[in-house]
Amino acid sequence: MTETKDETLRELATLAGLETQWTDYRGRAHEVCDAALLRILSALEIDCDTAAQRRASLAQLRDEARTGPPALLTAEVGQPIPWPQHGSRRYRIETESGERLEGHCDADEPLPAVMTPGYHRLWLDDREPLVLAVAPPRCFGPDDLLPNHRGWGIGAQIPSLRRRGDGGLGDLGGVEALARATAPHGCDAIAISPMHALFAAWPEHFSPYAPSSRLMRNPLLACAAQVFGDEPVNRALADTGLAAEFAALEAAPIVDVRCATAVRQRLFRALHRRLGSSGHRRPFERWCAAADPVLHEHARFELLHVGLQGRDAAFTHWRRWPAEYRDPQSDAVSAFAAQHADELEYHLFEQWLVEHSLSVTQASALGAGLSIGLIGDLAVGTDGGGSHAWSRQQEMLIGLGIGAPPDELNVKGQNWGLTAFSPRALQQHGFRAFIELLRASMRHVGGVRIDHAFGLQRLWLVPEGSASSEGAYLRYPCTDLMRLIALESWRHRCIVVGEDLGTMPPGFHDTLRRHGVLGMNVMWFERDHGLYKDPVRWRREAVAMTTTHDLPTVAGWWSGRDLDWRTQLDLLEPGTDEPQARAERDRQRSALWDAFRHAGAAEGPQPPDDEPDAAVDAALRFVAATPCALTLVPVEDILGDREQPNIPGTTDEHPNWRRRIGADVETALSEERPRRRLEGLGRMRGK
Repeated sequence: MTETKDETLRELATLAGLETQWTDYRGRAHEVCDAALLRILSALEIDCDTAAQRRASLAQLRDEARTGPPALLTAEVGQPIPWPQHGSRRYRIETESGERLEGHCDADEPLPAVMTPGYHRLWLDDREPLVLAVAPPRCFGPDDLLPNHRGWGIGAQIPSLRRRGDGGLGDLGGVEALARATAPHGCDAIAISPMHALFAAWPEHFSPYAPSSRLMRNPLLACAAQVFGDEPVNRALADTGLAAEFAALEAAPIVDVRCATAVRQRLFRALHRRLGSSGHRRPFERWCAAADPVLHEHARFELLHVGLQGRDAAFTHWRRWPAEYRDPQSDAVSAFAAQHADELEYHLFEQWLVEHSLSVTQASALGAGLSIGLIGDLAVGTDGGGSHAWSRQQEMLIGLGIGAPPDELNVKGQNWGLTAFSPRALQQHGFRAFIELLRASMRHVGGVRIDHAFGLQRLWLVPEGSASSEGAYLRYPCTDLMRLIALESWRHRCIVVGEDLGTMPPGFHDTLRRHGVLGMNVMWFERDHGLYKDPVRWRREAVAMTTTHDLPTVAGWWSGRDLDWRTQLDLLEPGTDEPQARAERDRQRSALWDAFRHAGAAEGPQPPDDEPDAAVDAALRFVAATPCALTLVPVEDILGDREQPNIPGTTDEHPNWRRRIGADVETALSEERPRRRLEGLGRMRGK
């Protein structure tokens, strides 16, 4: 029996930005049911329970669309600006540099073009001024650093990088060592895993893509020696008796998250107590005084989260906290912070330490000769129970999770347990939360990768308590967001990479290209009618990659190590058993080797599946031969490792994000085969 559709509800949903239909990976159209629309609209705080409420909400949204201009208006340099409201004809524009443009426009005539990028002020008649964000036509890009140079870099999960003295958990000192080791070969960039702040109260929540805050950083990744020097750190280790524990943890092949976190926290606390004697007290206090209020809100959140969970295990999510603590600006929160001033200062100290450690690492990478330096990673969302959602409640989609609709690998769809910004709230508040996020992400790096970049155009939303398939797409003001990205990209001289893998909105590749955001060409997916594409046909406006952190390494794929895991974890594609999967892999190996030989990346007979080194060498030559603006190769492929950093759809079943490379960075990369691979990349993509 066909469901009767409420046309008023569907009109309301459309006006609110929801797509009432969606197309799956097979091209089949699906209708979003009324029940799902009702749940999502309610979570968006749009009254819709009764027919009368739906009519009233529809009228309200129409009125919002007709009345006054937004708090922030975007435009492009040199392009006329459409009138943001009806009836207004007089204008005045004051640029950041103090220039003034003013005049009067006839009906249907646009505002004149502004030739200077920046955040300017616009007056329409006698109304309050708007922010006019005028963006360059595209983002800052690799060609702006080194014209006509095909750059290359190494990708790494920070916890995996070994260095002597890291206490069993990789840190920015390991990233600095990686930059030094690859710079002599002509490396341009080190792409790192997200450094977003996780939860001090939950060290076992270790995924960098499920952060507490995307504005703050994970202090565990700080290298104290970069800030304090080797001698004070060694003295603190000796005085606290941690040296032996550090050495034992460093020898492990897998990060022991709980123990490594505990010993690193003990070291950091010892250094915090010595701020005055080390001469760092005044710089720390000046930094805190100059910092954005969100820093202090994050420190208060950490303080409350640890303290309240110690009282009651049910207080895991701030929405379950006592009411007086749910508002970051409440008197109760201020009183709690005052009562625990020393501990609050420690959380501030951690952020100061990691911020300065990151700054030192980027400066060291550039000083070693890398043209870009670090490429950071911006997760698609944040844990709804974290400090970012707590401190930015008005801008967040509280009560909705983001994920993906059903596809061939996830027939039930996905709910990543994350939340994101509300597009309606972003526009109402002048995109302040998005600009704040861009600035945090582009500070102390030369590039940023935007995870699940489709979210700039639309996100799949799932109401709390609903199945992942019972969601809908919510549209975002993509043009505005892209312009703001381009503006901040130039202000920070930061290249931008957009992860564009998966079910793509129509025309999204063109959107990325138009705004100068590099897409991602991953070897496994670059196919035509089942055949691997010749590398000369890959998009130039993209990053060429052998693989990603969510996919098998080349050695792991060639040897079938990923199939071992997928069989063990019952993650094979629906309708496929192990013999079928291995037979298909045999066919794909032959197809890939043929592609390697055709491209001149390999010669001779196909190597056995248990001898993957020749296939790894060929894969690196294959992606290096592309015209892509940048090639990024994970350190696991340089080393020929068979294990991948993460297997999506798993938690404790696989040591996600916790694998460590076999030796310290400089030793590992100085061995003959890794060294030859780095030399080969340098020759093929050299300056």
